[in-house]
Amino acid sequence: MVYNKLLQASIDKYKAEISEALATLDVYFNNPVGIGEHPDLLTEIDKYIEKLDNATSKLETLEKYFVEQSGKVEVKAKVKKLLKG
Repeated sequence: MVYNKLLQASIDKYKAEISEALATLDVYFNNPVGIGEHPDLLTEIDKYIEKLDNATSKLETLEKYFVEQSGKVEVKAKVKKLLKG
């Protein structure tokens, strides 16, 4: 469980963006006739693929580089060691 509110808000934000992109892509792929106001579906699909990729990358970056310890968010020890050389 995450106790740091900013870290949790960041995680929640990226998960929501992923969920939105997946839901929109599902509609585009499985019910494109219901989307009359978007004549260029490939451009719209590409836009949501980009949003999905961006949010996924940001969430993975948080998980890769940061850890919460005693309510504080810190750079993971192995990353600190790598940066020191």
